Amino acid sequence: MEMDLFSAAAENDSRGKLLADRMRPRTLDEYIGQEHIVGPGKLLRRAIEADQITSIVLYGPPGCGKTTLAHIISEKTSGDFVRLNAVDASVKDVREVIEQAKSAKALYGRRTILFLDEVHRFNSARQDALLPAVEQGTIVFIGATTENPFHYVNGALLSRSTLFQLHGLTEKHARIAMERALSDEERGLGFLNIEAEEEALAHIAFMAGGDIRRALNALEIAALTTSADADGVVRITLDIAEESIRRPTVKADESTQYDVLSAFHKSVRGSSDAALFWFLYAVEKLGMDPMTFIRRLTVACSEDIGLANPQAMVQAVSAMEAYHKIGWPEAKYIVCQAILFAVESPKSNSIPLAIGRAMSAMDSIGKAEVPLHLRDTHYKGAEQLGHKGYMYPHNYPGHYVKQAYLPEQLEGEVFFNATEQGMEEKMKINQQRRNR
Repeated sequence: MEMDLFSAAAENDSRGKLLADRMRPRTLDEYIGQEHIVGPGKLLRRAIEADQITSIVLYGPPGCGKTTLAHIISEKTSGDFVRLNAVDASVKDVREVIEQAKSAKALYGRRTILFLDEVHRFNSARQDALLPAVEQGTIVFIGATTENPFHYVNGALLSRSTLFQLHGLTEKHARIAMERALSDEERGLGFLNIEAEEEALAHIAFMAGGDIRRALNALEIAALTTSADADGVVRITLDIAEESIRRPTVKADESTQYDVLSAFHKSVRGSSDAALFWFLYAVEKLGMDPMTFIRRLTVACSEDIGLANPQAMVQAVSAMEAYHKIGWPEAKYIVCQAILFAVESPKSNSIPLAIGRAMSAMDSIGKAEVPLHLRDTHYKGAEQLGHKGYMYPHNYPGHYVKQAYLPEQLEGEVFFNATEQGMEEKMKINQQRRNR
Protein backbone atom coordinates (compact mmCIF):
# COMPACT_ATOMS: atom_id res chain seq x y z
CA MET A 1 0.00 0.00 0.00
CA GLU A 2 1.33 3.45 -0.89
CA MET A 3 0.57 6.79 0.67
CA ASP A 4 1.05 10.41 -0.46
CA LEU A 5 1.66 11.43 -4.09
CA PHE A 6 1.85 7.96 -5.60
CA SER A 7 -1.69 6.83 -4.71
CA ALA A 8 -3.31 4.41 -7.11
CA ALA A 9 -6.40 6.56 -7.50
CA ALA A 10 -4.40 9.54 -8.63
CA GLU A 11 -2.45 7.40 -11.08
CA ASN A 12 -5.53 5.88 -12.67
CA ASP A 13 -7.13 9.28 -13.21
CA SER A 14 -5.08 10.65 -16.10
CA ARG A 15 -7.49 13.38 -17.13
CA GLY A 16 -5.73 16.71 -17.40
CA LYS A 17 -2.26 15.23 -17.00
CA LEU A 18 0.61 16.24 -19.22
CA LEU A 19 1.93 13.71 -21.71
CA ALA A 20 5.13 13.28 -19.69
CA ASP A 21 3.09 12.30 -16.62
CA ARG A 22 0.80 9.98 -18.57
CA MET A 23 3.78 8.24 -20.14
CA ARG A 24 5.73 7.83 -16.90
CA PRO A 25 7.05 4.24 -16.89
CA ARG A 26 5.11 1.93 -14.57
CA THR A 27 7.41 -1.09 -14.76
CA LEU A 28 11.11 -1.78 -15.20
CA ASP A 29 10.40 -3.01 -18.73
CA GLU A 30 9.04 0.45 -19.59
CA TYR A 31 11.88 2.26 -17.81
CA ILE A 32 14.29 4.00 -20.20
CA GLY A 33 18.04 4.07 -19.63
CA GLN A 34 20.25 3.24 -16.61
CA GLU A 35 20.86 -0.28 -17.91
CA HIS A 36 24.01 -0.42 -15.76
CA ILE A 37 21.87 -0.65 -12.60
CA VAL A 38 18.44 -1.90 -13.73
CA GLY A 39 19.33 -3.97 -16.78
CA PRO A 40 18.53 -7.71 -16.80
CA GLY A 41 20.26 -9.48 -13.93
CA LYS A 42 21.54 -6.30 -12.26
CA LEU A 43 21.43 -6.06 -8.46
CA LEU A 44 18.89 -3.23 -8.17
CA ARG A 45 16.55 -4.82 -10.71
CA ARG A 46 16.64 -8.15 -8.87
CA ALA A 47 15.93 -6.43 -5.55
CA ILE A 48 12.97 -4.49 -6.98
CA GLU A 49 11.48 -7.50 -8.72
CA ALA A 50 11.80 -9.62 -5.57
CA ASP A 51 10.40 -6.78 -3.40
CA GLN A 52 13.57 -6.99 -1.31
CA ILE A 53 14.76 -3.43 -1.67
CA THR A 54 17.14 -2.19 1.04
CA SER A 55 18.15 1.38 1.87
CA ILE A 56 19.58 3.07 -1.21
CA VAL A 57 20.67 6.51 -2.43
CA LEU A 58 19.96 7.43 -6.06
CA TYR A 59 22.42 10.06 -7.34
CA GLY A 60 22.24 11.65 -10.77
CA PRO A 61 21.48 14.80 -12.77
CA PRO A 62 17.96 16.24 -13.11
CA GLY A 63 15.69 14.32 -15.46
CA CYS A 64 17.63 11.04 -15.37
CA GLY A 65 14.80 8.96 -13.84
CA LYS A 66 15.38 8.95 -10.06
CA THR A 67 11.78 9.78 -9.13
CA THR A 68 10.44 7.44 -11.82
CA LEU A 69 12.51 4.60 -10.38
CA ALA A 70 11.10 5.32 -6.93
CA HIS A 71 7.60 5.30 -8.45
CA ILE A 72 8.24 1.84 -9.94
CA ILE A 73 9.43 0.60 -6.53
CA SER A 74 6.25 1.98 -4.97
CA GLU A 75 4.16 -0.01 -7.44
CA LYS A 76 6.12 -3.20 -6.80
CA THR A 77 6.32 -3.21 -3.01
CA SER A 78 3.79 -4.96 -0.79
CA GLY A 79 4.63 -2.63 2.07
CA ASP A 80 3.79 1.00 2.74
CA PHE A 81 5.46 3.62 0.56
CA VAL A 82 5.76 7.20 1.82
CA ARG A 83 7.21 10.10 -0.10
CA LEU A 84 8.57 13.27 1.48
CA ASN A 85 10.28 16.18 -0.22
CA ALA A 86 13.28 17.50 1.69
CA VAL A 87 12.43 21.07 0.66
CA ASP A 88 9.42 21.27 2.96
CA ALA A 89 9.63 18.18 5.20
CA SER A 90 10.50 18.74 8.87
CA VAL A 91 11.92 16.58 11.63
CA LYS A 92 8.34 16.27 12.89
CA ASP A 93 7.25 14.83 9.52
CA VAL A 94 10.08 12.29 9.65
CA ARG A 95 9.22 11.24 13.19
CA GLU A 96 5.57 10.80 12.27
CA VAL A 97 6.55 8.48 9.42
CA ILE A 98 8.80 6.52 11.77
CA GLU A 99 6.02 6.12 14.36
CA GLN A 100 3.58 4.96 11.66
CA ALA A 101 6.22 2.54 10.41
CA LYS A 102 6.70 1.11 13.91
CA SER A 103 2.95 0.53 14.22
CA ALA A 104 2.67 -1.06 10.76
CA LYS A 105 5.54 -3.41 11.56
CA ALA A 106 4.27 -4.33 15.05
CA LEU A 107 0.57 -4.78 14.15
CA TYR A 108 0.72 -6.13 10.61
CA GLY A 109 4.33 -7.16 10.06
CA ARG A 110 4.41 -4.73 7.15
CA ARG A 111 7.51 -2.71 6.31
CA THR A 112 7.64 0.96 5.30
CA ILE A 113 9.72 2.46 2.51
CA LEU A 114 10.43 6.18 2.88
CA PHE A 115 11.36 7.98 -0.33
CA LEU A 116 13.07 11.29 0.45
CA ASP A 117 13.36 13.39 -2.69
CA GLU A 118 16.10 16.05 -2.90
CA VAL A 119 17.77 14.60 0.19
CA HIS A 120 20.64 17.10 -0.22
CA ARG A 121 18.21 19.79 0.97
CA PHE A 122 17.80 17.93 4.28
CA ASN A 123 20.20 19.39 6.84
CA SER A 124 22.35 17.21 9.09
CA ALA A 125 19.97 17.39 12.08
CA ARG A 126 17.02 16.16 10.03
CA GLN A 127 19.12 13.39 8.50
CA ASP A 128 20.22 12.35 12.00
CA ALA A 129 16.55 11.84 12.93
CA LEU A 130 16.37 9.12 10.25
CA LEU A 131 19.45 7.20 11.30
CA PRO A 132 18.13 5.14 14.26
CA ALA A 133 15.10 3.99 12.27
CA VAL A 134 17.30 2.93 9.35
CA GLU A 135 19.74 1.14 11.64
CA GLN A 136 16.93 -0.74 13.42
CA GLY A 137 15.18 -1.65 10.18
CA THR A 138 12.07 0.33 11.09
CA ILE A 139 12.11 1.98 7.67
CA VAL A 140 13.78 1.31 4.35
CA PHE A 141 15.30 4.59 3.19
CA ILE A 142 15.44 5.71 -0.45
CA GLY A 143 17.12 9.07 -1.01
CA ALA A 144 17.33 10.91 -4.33
CA THR A 145 19.80 13.71 -4.96
CA THR A 146 21.28 15.71 -7.81
CA GLU A 147 24.22 16.74 -5.59
CA ASN A 148 27.29 14.71 -4.71
CA PRO A 149 26.05 12.54 -1.79
CA PHE A 150 29.53 12.45 -0.23
CA HIS A 151 29.17 16.21 0.26
CA TYR A 152 25.53 16.38 1.33
CA VAL A 153 24.42 13.09 2.86
CA ASN A 154 25.23 12.19 6.45
CA GLY A 155 28.20 9.79 6.39
CA ALA A 156 26.54 7.34 8.78
CA LEU A 157 23.34 7.32 6.71
CA LEU A 158 25.30 6.91 3.48
CA SER A 159 27.32 4.02 4.92
CA ARG A 160 24.08 2.17 5.70
CA SER A 161 22.74 2.64 2.17
CA THR A 162 23.79 1.32 -1.21
CA LEU A 163 24.72 4.16 -3.57
CA PHE A 164 23.53 3.92 -7.16
CA GLN A 165 24.76 6.55 -9.60
CA LEU A 166 22.41 7.31 -12.48
CA HIS A 167 23.78 8.79 -15.70
CA GLY A 168 22.31 11.63 -17.72
CA LEU A 169 20.02 10.38 -20.47
CA THR A 170 20.85 10.90 -24.14
CA GLU A 171 19.11 11.93 -27.37
CA LYS A 172 18.61 8.23 -28.07
CA HIS A 173 16.58 7.85 -24.87
CA ALA A 174 14.48 10.91 -25.71
CA ARG A 175 13.73 9.44 -29.14
CA ILE A 176 12.58 6.16 -27.59
CA ALA A 177 10.23 8.04 -25.27
CA MET A 178 8.76 10.14 -28.10
CA GLU A 179 8.23 7.15 -30.37
CA ARG A 180 6.43 5.33 -27.58
CA ALA A 181 4.21 8.34 -26.97
CA LEU A 182 3.33 8.62 -30.67
CA SER A 183 2.25 4.97 -30.82
CA ASP A 184 0.50 4.64 -27.44
CA GLU A 185 -3.24 5.18 -27.95
CA GLU A 186 -4.19 4.84 -24.28
CA ARG A 187 -1.70 7.13 -22.54
CA GLY A 188 0.13 8.81 -25.39
CA LEU A 189 -0.72 10.59 -28.65
CA GLY A 190 -1.56 7.44 -30.61
CA PHE A 191 -5.22 8.46 -30.80
CA LEU A 192 -4.15 11.27 -33.14
CA ASN A 193 -3.12 10.70 -36.72
CA ILE A 194 0.40 12.18 -36.42
CA GLU A 195 3.24 12.13 -38.88
CA ALA A 196 6.44 13.54 -37.42
CA GLU A 197 9.39 14.29 -39.67
CA GLU A 198 12.64 12.56 -38.77
CA GLU A 199 14.37 15.96 -38.58
CA ALA A 200 11.67 17.25 -36.23
CA LEU A 201 12.10 14.41 -33.73
CA ALA A 202 15.88 14.64 -33.99
CA HIS A 203 15.75 18.37 -33.24
CA ILE A 204 13.52 17.93 -30.19
CA ALA A 205 15.74 15.12 -28.87
CA PHE A 206 18.86 17.24 -29.37
CA MET A 207 17.42 20.35 -27.73
CA ALA A 208 16.02 18.34 -24.81
CA GLY A 209 19.53 17.10 -24.10
CA GLY A 210 18.29 13.75 -22.86
CA ASP A 211 15.59 15.26 -20.61
CA ILE A 212 12.62 13.04 -21.46
CA ARG A 213 10.09 15.34 -19.76
CA ARG A 214 11.24 18.30 -21.90
CA ALA A 215 11.11 16.17 -25.04
CA LEU A 216 7.58 14.90 -24.35
CA ASN A 217 6.34 18.35 -23.37
CA ALA A 218 7.67 19.77 -26.65
CA LEU A 219 6.15 16.90 -28.65
CA GLU A 220 2.77 17.45 -26.98
CA ILE A 221 2.86 21.19 -27.68
CA ALA A 222 3.75 20.52 -31.30
CA ALA A 223 0.94 17.97 -31.70
CA LEU A 224 -1.83 19.91 -29.95
CA THR A 225 -1.08 23.28 -31.57
CA THR A 226 -0.82 21.99 -35.12
CA SER A 227 -3.99 21.76 -37.19
CA ALA A 228 -4.61 18.61 -39.17
CA ASP A 229 -4.30 18.78 -42.96
CA ALA A 230 -7.23 18.15 -45.26
CA ASP A 231 -6.53 14.43 -45.04
CA GLY A 232 -6.76 14.51 -41.24
CA VAL A 233 -3.04 14.10 -40.63
CA VAL A 234 -1.20 16.24 -38.06
CA ARG A 235 2.21 16.84 -39.62
CA ILE A 236 5.00 17.89 -37.27
CA THR A 237 7.72 19.50 -39.36
CA LEU A 238 11.14 20.76 -38.39
CA ASP A 239 9.82 24.35 -38.31
CA ILE A 240 7.09 23.35 -35.87
CA ALA A 241 9.56 21.43 -33.73
CA GLU A 242 11.88 24.45 -33.58
CA GLU A 243 8.99 26.58 -32.31
CA SER A 244 8.02 23.99 -29.70
CA ILE A 245 11.31 23.76 -27.81
CA ARG A 246 13.94 26.31 -26.95
CA ARG A 247 17.54 25.89 -25.87
CA PRO A 248 17.55 25.05 -22.17
CA THR A 249 19.22 27.13 -19.49
CA VAL A 250 21.92 25.04 -17.88
CA LYS A 251 21.62 24.78 -14.08
CA ALA A 252 24.89 25.28 -12.28
CA ASP A 253 24.39 23.61 -8.91
CA GLU A 254 27.20 23.66 -6.38
CA SER A 255 28.59 20.26 -7.35
CA THR A 256 28.62 21.24 -11.03
CA GLN A 257 30.51 24.43 -10.22
CA TYR A 258 33.16 22.54 -8.27
CA ASP A 259 33.48 19.96 -11.05
CA VAL A 260 33.86 22.59 -13.78
CA LEU A 261 36.41 24.53 -11.74
CA SER A 262 38.34 21.30 -11.16
CA ALA A 263 38.22 20.48 -14.88
CA PHE A 264 39.53 23.97 -15.66
CA HIS A 265 42.49 23.73 -13.27
CA LYS A 266 43.44 20.25 -14.48
CA SER A 267 43.20 21.45 -18.09
CA VAL A 268 45.58 24.33 -17.34
CA ARG A 269 48.17 21.60 -16.76
CA GLY A 270 47.70 20.01 -20.16
CA SER A 271 45.29 21.45 -22.73
CA SER A 272 44.81 24.99 -24.03
CA ASP A 273 41.62 24.00 -25.83
CA ALA A 274 40.06 22.39 -22.77
CA ALA A 275 41.08 25.19 -20.38
CA LEU A 276 39.60 27.78 -22.73
CA PHE A 277 36.41 25.75 -23.18
CA TRP A 278 35.75 25.13 -19.47
CA PHE A 279 36.36 28.77 -18.61
CA LEU A 280 34.01 30.11 -21.30
CA TYR A 281 31.42 27.38 -20.67
CA ALA A 282 31.35 28.21 -16.96
CA VAL A 283 31.03 31.96 -17.45
CA GLU A 284 28.85 32.17 -20.57
CA LYS A 285 26.71 29.04 -20.12
CA LEU A 286 26.55 28.47 -16.37
CA GLY A 287 26.75 32.11 -15.33
CA MET A 288 29.69 31.58 -12.98
CA ASP A 289 31.84 34.49 -11.79
CA PRO A 290 34.97 34.97 -13.97
CA MET A 291 36.91 35.96 -10.84
CA THR A 292 36.54 32.40 -9.53
CA PHE A 293 38.57 31.18 -12.49
CA ILE A 294 41.04 34.07 -12.48
CA ARG A 295 41.84 33.32 -8.82
CA ARG A 296 42.30 29.62 -9.61
CA LEU A 297 44.50 30.51 -12.60
CA THR A 298 46.69 32.70 -10.40
CA VAL A 299 47.16 29.83 -7.94
CA ALA A 300 47.95 27.43 -10.79
CA CYS A 301 50.64 29.81 -12.06
CA SER A 302 52.54 29.15 -8.85
CA GLU A 303 51.42 25.59 -8.06
CA ASP A 304 51.85 24.13 -11.55
CA ILE A 305 54.17 26.52 -13.43
CA GLY A 306 56.10 28.36 -10.77
CA LEU A 307 59.67 29.34 -11.51
CA ALA A 308 59.69 27.48 -14.82
CA ASN A 309 58.01 30.61 -16.20
CA PRO A 310 57.41 33.38 -13.62
CA GLN A 311 55.82 35.52 -16.36
CA ALA A 312 52.70 33.34 -16.17
CA MET A 313 51.96 34.84 -12.76
CA VAL A 314 52.44 38.34 -14.18
CA GLN A 315 49.93 37.57 -16.93
CA ALA A 316 47.37 36.16 -14.44
CA VAL A 317 47.62 39.10 -12.03
CA SER A 318 47.39 41.53 -14.96
CA ALA A 319 44.25 39.74 -16.12
CA MET A 320 42.78 40.07 -12.62
CA GLU A 321 43.47 43.80 -12.61
CA ALA A 322 42.08 44.21 -16.11
CA TYR A 323 38.90 42.38 -15.12
CA HIS A 324 38.41 44.72 -12.15
CA LYS A 325 39.03 47.85 -14.21
CA ILE A 326 37.41 46.91 -17.53
CA GLY A 327 34.74 44.39 -16.57
CA TRP A 328 33.05 41.65 -18.56
CA PRO A 329 32.81 40.92 -21.48
CA GLU A 330 35.67 43.21 -22.62
CA ALA A 331 38.12 41.59 -20.19
CA LYS A 332 37.42 38.23 -21.82
CA TYR A 333 40.33 38.72 -24.21
CA ILE A 334 42.85 39.54 -21.48
CA VAL A 335 41.76 36.64 -19.28
CA CYS A 336 41.84 34.16 -22.16
CA GLN A 337 45.30 35.42 -23.11
CA ALA A 338 46.52 34.74 -19.58
CA ILE A 339 44.96 31.26 -19.63
CA LEU A 340 46.61 30.34 -22.92
CA PHE A 341 49.96 31.75 -21.78
CA ALA A 342 49.78 29.61 -18.63
CA VAL A 343 48.84 26.40 -20.44
CA GLU A 344 51.59 26.77 -23.02
CA SER A 345 54.23 27.61 -20.39
CA PRO A 346 56.73 24.97 -19.22
CA LYS A 347 55.42 23.33 -16.06
CA SER A 348 57.00 22.70 -12.67
CA ASN A 349 55.56 21.70 -9.30
CA SER A 350 58.82 22.34 -7.46
CA ILE A 351 57.22 25.07 -5.33
CA PRO A 352 54.44 22.94 -3.74
CA LEU A 353 56.93 20.10 -3.29
CA ALA A 354 59.35 22.45 -1.52
CA ILE A 355 56.55 23.78 0.69
CA GLY A 356 55.50 20.25 1.58
CA ARG A 357 59.04 19.22 2.54
CA ALA A 358 59.59 22.37 4.60
CA MET A 359 56.26 21.91 6.42
CA SER A 360 57.10 18.29 7.23
CA ALA A 361 60.53 19.28 8.51
CA MET A 362 58.99 22.05 10.61
CA ASP A 363 56.56 19.58 12.22
CA SER A 364 59.32 17.06 12.89
CA ILE A 365 61.63 19.27 14.97
CA GLY A 366 59.31 21.27 17.19
CA LYS A 367 60.98 24.55 18.18
CA ALA A 368 63.68 25.87 15.83
CA GLU A 369 66.67 27.78 17.21
CA VAL A 370 68.10 30.44 14.91
CA PRO A 371 71.87 29.84 14.40
CA LEU A 372 73.91 32.45 16.28
CA HIS A 373 75.57 33.91 13.16
CA LEU A 374 72.14 34.56 11.57
CA ARG A 375 70.67 36.42 14.51
CA ASP A 376 70.02 40.17 14.62
CA THR A 377 73.18 42.19 15.29
CA HIS A 378 71.98 45.77 14.90
CA TYR A 379 72.19 46.51 18.63
CA LYS A 380 75.21 47.11 20.84
CA GLY A 381 76.33 44.01 22.67
CA ALA A 382 75.24 41.50 20.03
CA GLU A 383 78.81 40.16 19.73
CA GLN A 384 78.99 39.60 23.47
CA LEU A 385 76.02 37.26 23.08
CA GLY A 386 77.89 35.34 20.38
CA HIS A 387 75.83 36.71 17.50
CA LYS A 388 78.70 36.89 15.08
CA GLY A 389 80.33 34.95 12.27
CA TYR A 390 77.89 35.74 9.44
CA MET A 391 79.64 35.78 6.05
CA TYR A 392 78.25 38.36 3.60
CA PRO A 393 77.83 36.47 0.27
CA HIS A 394 78.48 39.52 -1.91
CA ASN A 395 82.04 39.68 -0.60
CA TYR A 396 82.82 36.29 -2.14
CA PRO A 397 83.32 35.04 -5.71
CA GLY A 398 80.07 34.37 -7.47
CA HIS A 399 78.26 36.24 -4.66
CA TYR A 400 77.97 33.01 -2.73
CA VAL A 401 79.63 31.45 0.30
CA LYS A 402 78.81 28.15 1.90
CA GLN A 403 77.57 28.49 5.49
CA ALA A 404 74.76 27.14 7.68
CA TYR A 405 71.36 28.74 7.18
CA LEU A 406 68.94 26.14 8.55
CA PRO A 407 68.40 25.21 12.21
CA GLU A 408 71.04 22.78 13.46
CA GLN A 409 68.55 19.86 13.46
CA LEU A 410 67.87 20.34 9.74
CA GLU A 411 71.37 21.01 8.48
CA GLY A 412 71.84 19.33 5.11
CA GLU A 413 68.11 19.08 4.35
CA VAL A 414 67.01 20.05 0.82
CA PHE A 415 63.49 21.37 0.26
CA PHE A 416 63.67 23.08 -3.13
CA ASN A 417 64.90 21.02 -6.06
CA ALA A 418 64.83 23.03 -9.27
CA THR A 419 63.73 21.08 -12.33
CA GLU A 420 65.03 21.29 -15.88
CA GLN A 421 61.80 22.95 -17.00
CA GLY A 422 62.00 26.43 -18.53
CA MET A 423 63.81 29.01 -16.43
CA GLU A 424 64.29 26.54 -13.58
CA GLU A 425 66.98 24.87 -15.65
CA LYS A 426 69.33 27.77 -14.84
CA MET A 427 68.40 27.48 -11.17
CA LYS A 428 69.21 23.78 -11.24
CA ILE A 429 72.65 24.55 -12.67
CA ASN A 430 73.14 27.16 -9.95
CA GLN A 431 72.15 24.66 -7.24
CA GLN A 432 74.59 22.09 -8.62
CA ARG A 433 77.38 24.68 -8.72
CA ARG A 434 76.78 25.61 -5.06
CA ASN A 435 76.85 21.99 -3.97
CA ARG A 436 80.20 21.19 -5.62
